[in-house]
Amino acid sequence: MKRLLLIALVWLTACAPQAPSLDAYLQVCYTPRYAQGFSICRTEQGASTLLTTASPWQGAAAPSHLFIRRNNEPLPAHFTGQVIEGEVERIVCMSSSYVAMLDRLGAVERVVGVSGIDFVSNNYIQQHRTEIGDVGYDGNLNYELLVALDPDIVLLYGVSGASEMENRLRELQIPFVYVGEYLEQHPLGKAEWMVFLAELLGTRPRAEALFAPIAERYEALTNLAGSAPRPRVMFNSPYRDTWFMPPEGSYMIRLLNDAGGEYIFSDDGDNRSDVIDLEQAYLLLAEADLWLNPGTMHSLEELCRRFPRLADVEVVKRRRVYNNNARMNPHGGNDFWEQGVVEPDVALSDLIRILHPDLLPNHQLVYHHLLD
Repeated sequence: MKRLLLIALVWLTACAPQAPSLDAYLQVCYTPRYAQGFSICRTEQGASTLLTTASPWQGAAAPSHLFIRRNNEPLPAHFTGQVIEGEVERIVCMSSSYVAMLDRLGAVERVVGVSGIDFVSNNYIQQHRTEIGDVGYDGNLNYELLVALDPDIVLLYGVSGASEMENRLRELQIPFVYVGEYLEQHPLGKAEWMVFLAELLGTRPRAEALFAPIAERYEALTNLAGSAPRPRVMFNSPYRDTWFMPPEGSYMIRLLNDAGGEYIFSDDGDNRSDVIDLEQAYLLLAEADLWLNPGTMHSLEELCRRFPRLADVEVVKRRRVYNNNARMNPHGGNDFWEQGVVEPDVALSDLIRILHPDLLPNHQLVYHHLLD
């Protein structure tokens, strides 16, 4: 009898599915064309997918992983990342750009919680404020509400380190995934993260079909502006007597270059914002053909009242100052950083219309406006 039991045990063990290692997840489900920060892979035969965020935050030493388990397949051997069972239905978004991506994917109704609901511009979210939980942000997070929302997943981001939510989410056994969209330098790279989110929904083919024409329009616009003269452009405005200049490798400067503009400032190439003094900023403005995104300003009157010395620079006197805050909600949320993330072709059209009006004479500005 003991011999028969031993034989049966050996047989069952041999027939049980063996957990593959992470190295077995080499079958690429989708190859990003512009994004640098994510991958979606599976094994040759399996239906489960491994989602990898290459840099969960700026300077991260290691990637983070999320395993989407399907058909009761075993987890990868020694896997320590996050796990969800099948597709998600209840989502908490810690950034409004994730809301915009889900909206573009036709899944915004799956959002059950957000961070800072007042600053979210999305119409669905605002129309369902009483049903969608505001879990807070920074040091004012409401974990009791988060648990009550019963999310299938929380979409996180890290800045210079792991999100402060990570350890608590582990304790509460609430799955999470880092979305590294904000680290992408190419505008299309940011938008392409909608494919990553669509894998969570089980609708990746739909996302691919949605993204393809966005990329096609963007590339066509870049080609249109490629041979035009390149006006010199200054960015931003003083903040507490300090002027931050975006790095040359940043999203905004890539958008400017693709629109046929020339960044008037040169940095040291470390991809971090540079700080210049007001005197240097004044000299740069004096040489600029255009001034973009001067902080929170909505009019030249407000700009000149705040910074009287800048009122006599030529770019101000010629009324060549534009800001990207044309779509602000009543609480200060800027839709350029929400909906604008998933339609970079529209943001690019705005800049081409500003820099080269003759190239897109019929385009009406969407996210930018002339300060008057």
